[in-house]
Amino acid sequence: MPDTTELPRPRGPLSGAVVGRLRHGTPLPAVPSDVDAFGADLAVALHTCYELHYHGFRGVPAEWEWSPELLAFRGELERVFLAGLREGVAGGDDVSGALDDLLVEPVPGEGVSHFLRDKGEWWQLREYFTHRSVYHHKEADPHAWVIPRLRGTAKAALVAVEFDEFGGGHGERVHAVLFAGLLRAAGLHDGYLHYFDDVPAPVVAVVNMMSMFGLHRALRGAMVGHFAAAEITTAPSATRIDAALRRLGGSAATTHFFTEHIEADAVHEQVLRHDVIADLLAREPELAADVVFGIQATELLEDHFGTHALAAWQAGRSSLLRELPPHPGPS
Repeated sequence: MPDTTELPRPRGPLSGAVVGRLRHGTPLPAVPSDVDAFGADLAVALHTCYELHYHGFRGVPAEWEWSPELLAFRGELERVFLAGLREGVAGGDDVSGALDDLLVEPVPGEGVSHFLRDKGEWWQLREYFTHRSVYHHKEADPHAWVIPRLRGTAKAALVAVEFDEFGGGHGERVHAVLFAGLLRAAGLHDGYLHYFDDVPAPVVAVVNMMSMFGLHRALRGAMVGHFAAAEITTAPSATRIDAALRRLGGSAATTHFFTEHIEADAVHEQVLRHDVIADLLAREPELAADVVFGIQATELLEDHFGTHALAAWQAGRSSLLRELPPHPGPS
């Protein structure tokens, strides 16, 4: 049976309209000019449109993927989202500087992974895994769309990174499969998008950004910048999550996903920086500002997620829309 899921729960009129269109064929409205670019309604509406390009939804015919009406509606949503991203970043075309900035912590020790490493509790780590499941069930899939938009060394090097992400030819080592194993070890459901209705807008926005960058050839530079940003920041973050799990007594079943990323992404960082980006800009130097945009947009949305999660955890409450049932702890 295809790995499909149920249509999501609407979180406003726009997401309700998309779900209604797919379920009942009801008309789509115009997108209001004042809609929140980072609000839950737009995020869920856009994610629902994008999911048709991944696994789709149970009971929704595959032909909806290329519905002209739905694509036009998605384009309106994307214009709002993209404008919000551009307004939220500094911009520029100094790619090396933007990459170097990723390694500098504005407020040392105050990120999500720092909090989890130093004082995170088991319930908070489980929430973190739940948030990240929306992406990690499709890890590296959005980035694959940029492959035919590249040439030469940039293409070859990016494919080499993707080969690792997809398990090096071994199905059991695909990173999405490893993450499903982590979910099971943490007492969580491992179903594809099982927790989508439980995660807040900032989490959905991060995945939407990847899908938008991957699906648009005009944003290929932004996708490469995002991919580099993700790989540069993942190894240090994974190291801190691994430390958090070990502090709480986690076994190899809970730490394996992160230890895999500590080693792999340290190599991927260098490949993306020195082979993919360098060759891309040698061929298309006009894409430098787009690469910077992809880096900064990734930071912006990750900051939105971090602000949300840390505010909830520091107040002693759940960062999810629905609190997870208790679990005794890692084993």
